[in-house]
Amino acid sequence: MIYTKILGTGSYVPDKILTNEDMKKYVDTSDEWIYSRTGIKERHIVTNESTLDLAYNAALRAIESSEINKDKIDLIIVATVTSDFAFPGVANLLQAKLGIENIMAFDINAACSGFIYTMQIADKMIKSGAFNTALIVGAETLSRLTDWRDRNTCVLFGDGAGAMVLGKSKENKIKDIITGSSGDTEMLLFCKNSDLKDPEVNAISSQDHIHMNGTEVFKFASRIMPKTVKHLLKRNHLSAEDLNYVIAHQANMRIIDKSARELEMNMEKMYINIDKYGNTSAASVPIAIDEAIKKGLLKRDDLFITVAFGGGLTWAGALIQY
Repeated sequence: MIYTKILGTGSYVPDKILTNEDMKKYVDTSDEWIYSRTGIKERHIVTNESTLDLAYNAALRAIESSEINKDKIDLIIVATVTSDFAFPGVANLLQAKLGIENIMAFDINAACSGFIYTMQIADKMIKSGAFNTALIVGAETLSRLTDWRDRNTCVLFGDGAGAMVLGKSKENKIKDIITGSSGDTEMLLFCKNSDLKDPEVNAISSQDHIHMNGTEVFKFASRIMPKTVKHLLKRNHLSAEDLNYVIAHQANMRIIDKSARELEMNMEKMYINIDKYGNTSAASVPIAIDEAIKKGLLKRDDLFITVAFGGGLTWAGALIQY
């Protein structure tokens, strides 16, 4: 039987920091207003970097952490909603930048759940015996989709990337993964693509911004996050007490707090870094996992669940023994 495990992790964020005080230049807001509603104090945004640049730097750190030769990687999957190009994908350009030839590389879009989706795919592809070592990445430059005059959304998002190398294992380390979707026909969270073009006019395409019904997304997230954790625990015959940590998608502190209360978990078991980065979408989970490991909070053989929700509407969770 082939199993999988985490070989290494890495993360990267741009140097430029936008604080809540800085946000006052763009919208009618305050540090107290933002922090009390979201738990965010600051976020990192790109100035002259691309999604590829963020993914590359996070990938280098994950490969270094894994202590493997990059040429052992035979699969790259990048989760993103902010690819630098319609095509080629970030994964294909990352493959070239890393100097890895003749392997499978592709992007996926599951919004903020995207990284755990990549884990689901890579885990199954390795367990099938067809692949040996996967580099999975969540990378976003959400600042390119942010409406900097909409105070209900612009205060939420940041840029960054997180990466992980998965490989074969004799022990069952990535124990269980759940991924799900419920088509968002009500358009609670969306960003439109370019308009269809009339060849007679051939107008220049314009980029839309993120749109969100915050109240309804909050209700969905507060329901699906604890439900997913409970589902993972139940079908693996575990309780919340068996976990060392829950590493949730960092979208809103109130969502994480509400989920912890429903799970009857002490907040000390919920990893938090939303105050420093805001919501980095598909990068959120791998950045948090990497930080928890680098800080020594997650140690080898520790048991944790990572869980996320996102546009789509999507959700995902994974039970992992590090």
